[in-house]
This record gives sequence, structure tokens and C-alpha cells, in this order.
Amino acid sequence: MTEMKPALILMMALAGTVWAQERIGKTERVDKATLDQWMKELSNWGRWGAKDQLGAVNLITPAVRQRAAKLVTEGFSVSLSRAADSQRAADNSRPFERKIISSGIDPEPMFAMDTYTMSFHGASLTHFDALSHMVYEGKVYNGYAQEEINGTGAHQLAVDAYKTGFFSRGILMDIPRLKGVKYLELSTPIYPEDLEAWEKQAGIKVGPGDIVFIRTGRWARRAEKGPWATDKASAGLHVSCARWFKQRDIAMLGSDVHAELMPSPVPGIMFPMHQLLLVAMGVPMFDNCDLEMLSEAAAKRKRWEFLLTAAPLVVPLGTGSPLNPIATF
Repeated sequence: MTEMKPALILMMALAGTVWAQERIGKTERVDKATLDQWMKELSNWGRWGAKDQLGAVNLITPAVRQRAAKLVTEGFSVSLSRAADSQRAADNSRPFERKIISSGIDPEPMFAMDTYTMSFHGASLTHFDALSHMVYEGKVYNGYAQEEINGTGAHQLAVDAYKTGFFSRGILMDIPRLKGVKYLELSTPIYPEDLEAWEKQAGIKVGPGDIVFIRTGRWARRAEKGPWATDKASAGLHVSCARWFKQRDIAMLGSDVHAELMPSPVPGIMFPMHQLLLVAMGVPMFDNCDLEMLSEAAAKRKRWEFLLTAAPLVVPLGTGSPLNPIATF
């Protein structure tokens, strides 16, 4: 074999580096202009009428519910909710407070009663984001003006539009299990290729009307290493996954964090997945789900699909609600 000159070797190495950077850039680099383009391309505005309040939940049709009901073969259920306790969050706040106002130690006890005070939008409590939760360039989902969400509440796209609850096929996409680890390290991106790899490994395909849950292993990591500020660093979905979910026509998306990759892969845009899902696609979201028991139950059965049921509080003008999603096998 003819020995290559050092200069030629250097040129080939540099060419390979440039090619690799270009390939990585195509996968990862998304700027505001790209995001704005996707806001239009992925939009479901008007798809279910100019006055639509449900967004992609319209995809949970009676036929979808009937098929989901047939997934129940054991009757075994798992909660996807974190315990609502008074522990301090990573930012030192207390998102949930409980106060006993009547108990058995009162002079003449009859009823035990308590009051709850909570700030459920955030990084601690399992909750549901209604479509009124986020504004983009003066609009919320379906083109409603941001002024419709004012000091008295959400006059469009409020949480009580979903008072009949959610009943559909749930799918767990367990990305740490895909990668053979207990949990994803902070700021690990999840790409569409990972979602497709999980489908292949699990032998299941995401389809219209599905409620998809993305496990990063957040709570397993928290139990081992303690809490951290998830708005600063978090494993999560790369913004390009939004196109994948639109192609599959999912109804809702849940995660054990907020589904976002942090720091954001889009410069200057803090929550690009929320923007695309809630505002453009009309896909409501479950945040801060506890997917650890579900992961164990699904792995034991080698079943990654189940009946998912959940119901938010019926709060007129509300932008979301705490809830307790249930997976039943």
C-alpha cells in the first residue's frame, strides 16, 4: 500500500470533521425561523372547526375508545401520579400545602377536614396543561387572541372542555430502557430516531388518538442524586420530535418532566415543544408524571400499550388541573 502524505491525511481528517459537523447540524440546529415555519406546517388550526376547544383530543373517537377498552385483559392498574406532599421543590418553593381544619382531637369531633393550596403548573405536581396554557405571538391554539385568557381566566380553551375525561390507548416510550441505563443524564436529547428505535424494540407503533408517555427516568435519578432545577437542565425531547408526533397524529403527550430538552435547543426559545404541541398542534400535555412503576409493570409484561384514563378537575376558565392518570393492563 502506498503511504499517504501527512498533508493528505490532514485534509481527509478535516473533510470528515466538516461532514460530521454538517450532519450533526442538520439534526440538532433549529433556530427561531425554523420554529416559526414549523408552527405553520404542523398547525391543526381550523382542522376541527373555527370554534374548536379540544384540539387533538378530537382524535379520541368512540372507535378509538372501544379499541382501547379491549386492551384491558388483566384489570391491573398503575397510577402515573406523584404524591402531592409538602416537600420543597428544587427551587425551594412549596407547590402544595395541606392544612387540617377539623380532626379527631377537637373537643367534639364529627368530621375530619382539611384544605389544599397548590400551584400545580411547575416542576413538582402531576398536572394537565390545557390549550390555554401557552401564548405565541399574541395567539393561543386555533387562532384565539391572547386577550381571551385574562385576569378572570381562560375564556377559550379552558380545562373544563375536558370534563368527560380521557380514555384512550396509552403508550410508554421508555428511553432509558432503550439505551440500557437506569435514567438519562441531564440534557440528554431524545430524537425521532430514538422514538422509532423504541417502536421497533417494543413491537408497537404509535398511531392516531394515542396518548404517549416519554420516560426519561427523572424520578429514578432524583431518588439517587437529589432534586435539581429542571428548567435549567433536563433530558427531554428534541424539538424535531414535534414533527414526528404530528405525523403519527397523537392526541396527547405526557412525560416525567415537562417533555422539554433543557437547555433549549432553540436559541432564545425556552419551551419550544410546548409551543409546537399546545399552540400549533393543539396537543394537551401531562407534566411531572411518575412513570417508574409503569416502567416496571410494562417490562414485566412486555406490554407497552394499555388503557389510559384520567380526568381533570372541572374548573371553569382554568388553564389546567392536577390529576391522577391511571394505566390499566
